[in-house]
Amino acid sequence: MPENISLDKKQETAILVGVITKDQDEVKMQEYLDELSFLADTAGALVMKRFTQKLDYPNPKTFIGKGKLEEIADYCRAMEIDLVIFDDELSPSQMRNLEAELKIRILDRTNLILDIFAKRAQTAHAKTQVELAQYQYLLPRLTGMWTHLERQRGGIGMRGPGETEIETDRRVIREKIAKLKEDLEKIDKQMATQRKNRAKLVRVALVGYTNVGKSTLMNLLSKSEVFAENKLFATLDTTVRKVVIENLPFLLSDTVGFIRKLPHHLVESFKSTLDELREADILIHVVDISHPQFEDHLNTVRVTLQELNADDKPTIMLFNKIDAFEFEQKDPDDLSPKTKLNFTLADWQETYMAKENTPVLFISAKKKTNIDELRMLIYEHVKNIHTQRFPYDSFLF
Repeated sequence: MPENISLDKKQETAILVGVITKDQDEVKMQEYLDELSFLADTAGALVMKRFTQKLDYPNPKTFIGKGKLEEIADYCRAMEIDLVIFDDELSPSQMRNLEAELKIRILDRTNLILDIFAKRAQTAHAKTQVELAQYQYLLPRLTGMWTHLERQRGGIGMRGPGETEIETDRRVIREKIAKLKEDLEKIDKQMATQRKNRAKLVRVALVGYTNVGKSTLMNLLSKSEVFAENKLFATLDTTVRKVVIENLPFLLSDTVGFIRKLPHHLVESFKSTLDELREADILIHVVDISHPQFEDHLNTVRVTLQELNADDKPTIMLFNKIDAFEFEQKDPDDLSPKTKLNFTLADWQETYMAKENTPVLFISAKKKTNIDELRMLIYEHVKNIHTQRFPYDSFLF
């Protein structure tokens, strides 16, 4: 697995860089940087400071302007910063130019997510998927990785050995990518066979943004011990458990969480894992209603499901973490219209979310609030599909 794009084991100091553009205002940019900070913390980095800049469009050479680049360079030297992490994906040339200017390691959002995925992967399947995504990310950036060839760059007659060595590495990496794709195809066939063997049971899949409580809910419903913690991408491998409610068995799967700006390489590499969603009979879309940007998270998941052609399935909308929900108390003398920041939980329960055709439930997996209601809601959905599929079993219900 490529070592160049993984964080060191020791905790490293980092700064974050984001830009305000015509497509991304300051509020949205700060939301993304909040998430990037959480990603950095999950990867093991200590975030020291954030740098932002307003631009009409990112600088094609260094992503940010010259003045901001000098400001960042001065800070990194003074504070002995280890990493500079950009919120957007950098082009290979931007990354090379930034490393040359700042003289320290540069990561972008994609690189950081790949690092976390590499640490979280447990099974051979997940490890193969992550390794494939890493090599696909690394291939166009290979020249920038050859820091030991710095002295040989530029100048007529100085290109031979370095370029030859880089081309050799490119060939090796292309061969690795081809081999990993072959390995994934074999694993995919095995997993497809497993899913086919499970086809008699109704399949329910937990889906949602990362860190919304899917694994905690999985443990609660299946009475199992799936790893769960307050970190992004705590669960990477898809977990499937047999669950029985009343006298009705079904399969419940916990899938990898989605995230905004999800790298294309990961979507491609994890398409077999996401087959659990495509082939599920029922989706339970879990949303962390205590998160300030939960509506954005909800829309991100919906868009991703559309891209996977999995948005037409029967779905239960589940708003989790009501125990952590907070709102801004509005001053009684303030006559201005109430905003969403002032919405109570009761207000949210009366909004469009509770009035869609999709069944909606507000719960706390941690406090086990409304879990019995959830079980009965799942039971009714599973029963409807089961009786349609196996009408001769209807006398059991």
